[in-house]
Amino acid sequence: MSGNAETNPAEPAVAQANEAVLHRFPFDDTRDLDDARRGFLGTARDSVVTDADGRVVWDLDAYGFLERECPATANPSLWRQSRLCSDHGLFEVTEGIYQVRGFDLSNMTIVEGERGILVIDPLICAETAAAALALYRGHRGERPVTAVLYTHSHVDHFGGVRGVVSDEDVAGGVPVLAPQGFLEHAVSENVYAGTAMGRRAAYMYGAALPKGERGQIGAGLGQTTSTGAVTLIPPTVSITRTGQTETVDGIRMVFQLTPGTEAPAELNIHFPDFAALCMAENATHNLHNLLTLRGAEVRDPRVWSRYLTEAVDLFAAFTDVAFASHHWPVWGRERVVQFLSEQRDLYAYLHDQTLRMLNLGLTGPEIAERMELPPALERAWHTHGYYGSVSHNTKAIYQRYLGWFDGNPAHLWEHPPVESAERYVEFMGGAEEVLRRARESYADGDFRWVAQVVGHVVFAEPDNAAARTLQADALEQLGYGSENGTWRNFYLMGAYELRNGPVGTPTATASPDVLAALTLDQLLDALAIRVDGPRSWDADITVRFVVREGGTMTMRLRNAVLTQAVGTGPAGADPDVGITLSEGDLRSLLLGIVTPADLVTREDVEVTGDIGRLTDLLGHLGTPDPDFAIVTP
Repeated sequence: MSGNAETNPAEPAVAQANEAVLHRFPFDDTRDLDDARRGFLGTARDSVVTDADGRVVWDLDAYGFLERECPATANPSLWRQSRLCSDHGLFEVTEGIYQVRGFDLSNMTIVEGERGILVIDPLICAETAAAALALYRGHRGERPVTAVLYTHSHVDHFGGVRGVVSDEDVAGGVPVLAPQGFLEHAVSENVYAGTAMGRRAAYMYGAALPKGERGQIGAGLGQTTSTGAVTLIPPTVSITRTGQTETVDGIRMVFQLTPGTEAPAELNIHFPDFAALCMAENATHNLHNLLTLRGAEVRDPRVWSRYLTEAVDLFAAFTDVAFASHHWPVWGRERVVQFLSEQRDLYAYLHDQTLRMLNLGLTGPEIAERMELPPALERAWHTHGYYGSVSHNTKAIYQRYLGWFDGNPAHLWEHPPVESAERYVEFMGGAEEVLRRARESYADGDFRWVAQVVGHVVFAEPDNAAARTLQADALEQLGYGSENGTWRNFYLMGAYELRNGPVGTPTATASPDVLAALTLDQLLDALAIRVDGPRSWDADITVRFVVREGGTMTMRLRNAVLTQAVGTGPAGADPDVGITLSEGDLRSLLLGIVTPADLVTREDVEVTGDIGRLTDLLGHLGTPDPDFAIVTP
């Protein structure tokens, strides 16, 4: 074990376990390799994508090392998946449908119409989306974008929209289609818990990790997240029901709504004139997340599996190719049905077997250790847990039905992490004794136990250099052995921050466009989340806004709760200050762009009462920390 910030080689136990993977799965099956490279037309000449300041936001050549043989420091199954995901360029799916893959975490799909093109899911940031569109046009000509479609409400499927269209294009008649509820979920997810999710996403995708055989090699669903400008243009056409049809630029589409599957608002699309089916992110070449490690609402595998059955029933007889917003397509009607059916069985099996075992009294961790997939599913490469995992998905199902508490009263009121750690370390004979015995476990290859037990020393004594080094070394070995890309990234990010300090949040999703898309209700909800409770117990402040475009809104801070009401508010809640202003000025105030002092200087703003009370109210709001500690207290 090294005692510095340098990475270590794989320990013998990890190297042997990775070697065994080569004999467990059918690595001689090259169909995915053939499919991933089918229809390749070319890639960009410039390997880096930069922002306006010249900062690199994506590097196409960063994963060139994956062409080498898998080293001992990586699980061969994950290495195979990452190699497939790192293939970049423009690919023909079928005549008239193209995908740009490997330019971001997700794919951008382009469907050719009568006059121009429909762009589906324009990546995470404007810079990578613009580069993807330029690549397409370099091969297929300068066709205008005549429509944009978001398949669902996650940022890697809308964030690059301003790289392909502008507000002027949309105002001029370019429609933006999305499933019902898209905007509400797209903006709320990135604001309400956005700070915590963004910080944890730094671990999940490992965007700040060095790329290489001892570092970040992918995230299973794609390689990692780009770090450019996240944008958003609100939809203009809402898809509200399964069976709804829309024709844009001569492109006929039949929609299937799938809410509550991979995203709260999501849809699949059948293109009858192309015999092609877009599965959004509901069927990809891995086991997906039922609860992402960055955090989200727990998804419903029962509903997910039923929508996959419905997709087969509705579209399979008329489909020759199925593609998604990640990974590579599947060609041939029989293979499409098999692929979708196995994906369906995967989620249904996890759901049903988790429920069976929890009704026998097993807890989430116990179920996760016992869960095994049927051999037929385990043999299929696309069911492997490269992004989601059997382990954390079964725990998510347990959480969905029974919550965090496992029913054991000893776990009902445990001490929080630091206090528990201090007591554990004292009980175990002090930090030196814990580390002595943990080093023995490390030598035995029990890295799970080392990570668990040494974590107590790190939390009890954060400045204990020996503990941090041993914890980092153990996490690193766990990463080397992980088949799951996000687990590997979490382990290696933990090791990296223990050795080098925090990296913060590389990809910020609560961008100006996302914030601008919040409704006033959502903006006020976002403020309520920031109220510093204990500091606000005695405050009682009421502010009334009269919006010139119409409507009155009353905001009251009382009992450390910020409530809002349309109109004059509850009886007896006479305002301390009333402000008549435009909706734009109100938004600027709530977003912190202007201050109450700025407002009183504007001729078109009318203030009655004490404007200082508004300043007092805003002073009770805290500021989220995008750099909070994860692997240390």
